Amino acid sequence: MQKYFIEAFIQHIVSVLLHHIHTPEWFSSVMPIFTLLYPLNRCGYVIFVAVIDFYIIRSKIMNLKQLYYFKRLSETQHYTEAASSLFITQPSLSHAISELEKELGVSLFARKGRNVEITQNGKRFLPYVEDALASLEKGRLTLQKSGLESKENIRIAFIYTMGEYVVPQLIQKYSASPSHHNVTFSFTQGTSLNLLQELKAGKTDLALCSYIADEPDIDFIPIIQQELVVVTAKDHPLARLYQHEVELAETIHYPYVYFAENSGLRPFIDNVFMQQKMVPDIACYVEEDTAMAGLVSIDYGIAIMPRISALANYNVHILTIKNKIPPRYIYLATMKERVLSPAIQSFKEFVIDDSQRTG
Repeated sequence: MQKYFIEAFIQHIVSVLLHHIHTPEWFSSVMPIFTLLYPLNRCGYVIFVAVIDFYIIRSKIMNLKQLYYFKRLSETQHYTEAASSLFITQPSLSHAISELEKELGVSLFARKGRNVEITQNGKRFLPYVEDALASLEKGRLTLQKSGLESKENIRIAFIYTMGEYVVPQLIQKYSASPSHHNVTFSFTQGTSLNLLQELKAGKTDLALCSYIADEPDIDFIPIIQQELVVVTAKDHPLARLYQHEVELAETIHYPYVYFAENSGLRPFIDNVFMQQKMVPDIACYVEEDTAMAGLVSIDYGIAIMPRISALANYNVHILTIKNKIPPRYIYLATMKERVLSPAIQSFKEFVIDDSQRTG
């Protein structure tokens, strides 16, 4: 009878503890204790251990994420904007800041209309947070530089057309140096918009893509210039009429295979038509150049697209545009505030130097 009373009492104590636990991490901390101690008959010992464990859990100190969140909110002074840039929900950010304020015993932010402003206590705390995060990042880079990690991986994201020639050539040239033999690469392909989302989320280190407006946190450096051309099927009327070049006005009567909205080239091509005061007849939308070339080759429509080497693999006719059309640029994109490791910084500088040498 005493055994069952003790077991019931222990179960009650643990259930009280679990009632106060608000995160999965805390739950997983308590459950092993309950599992191990439940069969014991030493009631005083079990209660003591359970209470001590509860005290440790409730005394959990601030974590790195809270410090990163605090720093970002102090920069934006706007919960929605900060949460969006951190790729978390606003309630998650609010909860993290609230827990940090509880831990410190002071208010770090005060409401100001729809925004927030950092308090005097927050301003006093901020430089310590910045120093701590900077110190941690330096420590991480020091470990990498010291060779504790024998290989360093550089994550490169690029639009589809860069995979045929440009990226392989860059990797080959960079890897030829003996000092770069400990560097490995991983690759991601996609549209410019998707690649920049990966970059902002920290899933890639550099991106080769189109310039996208309204991205103040991203550094865009032009590295490759591409000429825009009109592409038609080999037996298209325009191919029979014009051998080398054409005015855009001559193309307006034919349907276009056009870049989709999530393509980085879409705003650029839209602007070309706007400047010429032309409205294209659009047959269909595609995300990338090879799909466009394939559809043009079967005469599903004509297209304006970059002059890429892959066009030689398709049954298409290429016409230079007589109109004064600015070239399209491919950019090397990195996060402005993200500290790059020595290897990533080295590769970034190599890509920029190579683009200047090759023109």
